[in-house]
Amino acid sequence: MGFEVGDELSRGRIIFHVDMNSFYASVETAYRPDLKGKPVAIAGDPEKRKGIIVTCNYEARAKGVKTTMPLWQAYELCPELIALRPNFDRYREASQNMFAILFEVTPYVQPISIDEGYMDVTDYDGVLTPVELAHWIRQRLLDDLDLPCSIGVAPNKFLAKMASDMKKPLGITILRKREIQQKLWPLPIGEMYGVGRKTEEKLKQINIDTIGDLAKKNVLTIKNLLGVNGERLHVRANGNDNSEVDPDAINDFKSIGNSQTFPYDTADSNEIQKMLNRLSQSVTERMKAKQVVTENIQLMIRYHDRKTITRSRHLSEYVESKEQILQIALDLFHSHWNEEAIRLLGVTAQQLSHKEEISKQLDLFNYEQEAEKEPLYDAIEEMEEKFGKDVFVKLHDQKQPAVKTSFQKDFLSQNKPKK
Repeated sequence: MGFEVGDELSRGRIIFHVDMNSFYASVETAYRPDLKGKPVAIAGDPEKRKGIIVTCNYEARAKGVKTTMPLWQAYELCPELIALRPNFDRYREASQNMFAILFEVTPYVQPISIDEGYMDVTDYDGVLTPVELAHWIRQRLLDDLDLPCSIGVAPNKFLAKMASDMKKPLGITILRKREIQQKLWPLPIGEMYGVGRKTEEKLKQINIDTIGDLAKKNVLTIKNLLGVNGERLHVRANGNDNSEVDPDAINDFKSIGNSQTFPYDTADSNEIQKMLNRLSQSVTERMKAKQVVTENIQLMIRYHDRKTITRSRHLSEYVESKEQILQIALDLFHSHWNEEAIRLLGVTAQQLSHKEEISKQLDLFNYEQEAEKEPLYDAIEEMEEKFGKDVFVKLHDQKQPAVKTSFQKDFLSQNKPKK
């Protein structure tokens, strides 16, 4: 079937969001056909029945197995569960093959992570209708790679992303703007792309429980609550998103920085710390708006005689909070300041990555560590909201830095798959 004459998708943009289903587990099943139809999970240490579930297939989910669940608990729910260690080389190869197929259709493919991406097929000049083309892509991935996917078809990226989540596995869902009141607005606000757990909690505090509630709420109320990101979410809840499918977007992240000149040259450490605090806050807000994190902080110092130095620190893990960025900037400053009067300071976050991109990138070491820390993070945030940001005194941690995997980020920074 095609789109009827006059349909908004035939008049405007046609965007696909291709989302591979249970990617890691599906790759393992494609590699080992004897696993087909059986509950499969990727986990930390299957031999010792330790670790947590990183991902699992739909057969395992039907038994109650979920991501982040301890492996021992998954075995209790599903004794026949087949738990495997991850094979990153295998997943990387499958991903490159998957994107190569997408690039056969159009050069306008934007990888978002190892297992999903956007396609702009507006100018596709083949004989297939958009829906037929989506079916063709889904079948081609199955036939060539034995990998299932779901595809969302819509007039913009946000609606395509939401559509691809509506039917899994192997779903093809069309979401037109005129259908958002029936298909999109009834969904819980926590299911909206771009709404994390903390944002969901804040929105529910002002009685926004569904995407429709957000769409109908006064935009100034949302902006006052969530800042620029709130306005963006409000726009998308109403079905609007003008962002382009950009094949080079994965290479665009360079830096986010701010610098400011003092009203007068100063060597006052209090004034300097206040300035670094403001700069770190500004960088953090811009990173939050772009939904990115950083693993390199750079400090610029311009002295009274205009002599300028820049010093940076590569980090062992991603950071995103003002407190983290400020502490690094202060450390850099105290390590390199010659105690002469300063004219200007600058703080820059470099080597940025999408939060969505790295959310799937964590190796099992980081994944388990962060899962264990989550209750602590929640408690700290609750205390800070109640008693203020200064309720805790931060101490330097002398322990070894956390293990960081660059598997997914390395993949995304490579050249596009060959057409």
